[in-house]
Amino acid sequence: MSQQNQAAGSAAEKAQDHVNSNRLQDAIAALAAFGGRDDGGVARETLTAIDLEARRHLITSARALGCEVEIDDCANLFFRRPGTTDLPPVLTGSHADTQPVGGKLDGAYGVLAGLEVIAALNDAGIQTQRAIEVVAWTNEEGSRFGPGAMGSSAFVDPSRLPAYREVKDGDNITFGAAVDTALQAAADVKHRGLRQPIASCVELHIEQGPVLERAHAALGVVTGIQSVRWYRVECVGMAAHAGTTPMDERSDAMKAAVTLAQQLYAHAAAEAANNLRLTLGRWQVGPNSVNTIPGNVEFTIDVRCVDAAVLERFEQFLTQTVAAYQWRGKIGFECFFSRPPTIFPQDMLNLIEQACVRAGTLAGRGAPQHLTSGAFHDAMYLAEYCPTAMIFVPSKGGISHNAAEETAPEDLYLGVQALAYTVVELANR
Repeated sequence: MSQQNQAAGSAAEKAQDHVNSNRLQDAIAALAAFGGRDDGGVARETLTAIDLEARRHLITSARALGCEVEIDDCANLFFRRPGTTDLPPVLTGSHADTQPVGGKLDGAYGVLAGLEVIAALNDAGIQTQRAIEVVAWTNEEGSRFGPGAMGSSAFVDPSRLPAYREVKDGDNITFGAAVDTALQAAADVKHRGLRQPIASCVELHIEQGPVLERAHAALGVVTGIQSVRWYRVECVGMAAHAGTTPMDERSDAMKAAVTLAQQLYAHAAAEAANNLRLTLGRWQVGPNSVNTIPGNVEFTIDVRCVDAAVLERFEQFLTQTVAAYQWRGKIGFECFFSRPPTIFPQDMLNLIEQACVRAGTLAGRGAPQHLTSGAFHDAMYLAEYCPTAMIFVPSKGGISHNAAEETAPEDLYLGVQALAYTVVELANR
């Protein structure tokens, strides 16, 4: 190992050892107060008044750590700890917005973890060659404005932003107007452009599922993010009187939809070994009357797998099943969203494995678990732009998007330790 690499490794270990669990817990509690609920949950949808207050809190916290603060055209916030060179920075962070009723960790943990890494570096007196930037992405959740991950996807591809700005929430407020309000509230923050150079990116997040807890693993090395396809299915029959129309003369859209649903679930069961995940979500029934045969039924399909070939087989099965169904009506479907799998680079995974092993060994918690993310994350878009990877910590009961969302403090601490090692190692390359 070269002298430079030895120094980098030493700095990474030193940074890992200076992470402060109590300080992390205090930061989590302080941010959770913005939109905090009596049930322990947090209601802080993107770019609402309470979110702008939370953003100001983050700005103040970052400046207290000596960070330079910047904001871009999508209101993404960047907290920068300068390096000793002008090389592109290493990025970490996540998002601070929540579901209408969410928890205090989803997204927020990744942002606060990044700030804790900077605090640990300050305590350890470590300088890195590259700057380290902590980002708070705008609208990852997509609950107020759709789609989700607007901030990270617009950062990577600014051509997306004009269309995003036209999206309206339930109160008819456009995303563009909400962004402009956020920019005005941050008038004292330096403006920067989208798509700035980034050397690499690491996102730390709670798992939001049960895999790590079931494996009794404190840390997860995320190998990638599942591919996904969303479909809209429409069954068109004929509305008729429920009491007077014989069963063999009906054109029942609900019967067609339920039959198709049963066949899709059977296909998903047959693909269980390949980890296909199927959800039939939004249902709309017309005329939706207790004594009228449904003449129109629409429903959505969410199907996910890390193997895109499995999703291709699903679509072929859906096509064949729809074509084969015999009745008096018709069935049509369209795919309205499709995203290929995200596979994180092996050299990034090797580094995260090294960071997790050291943190887990010192804590007596053993080796990390390798797993695939079933949920979308901002890292999905950053992976299109620079070497990117993720670290997971367990979620109690696999619960997230819920006030009951919880991760043990010792697991949150180990996650930041793994992040600190990884980020510092990358920042000295």
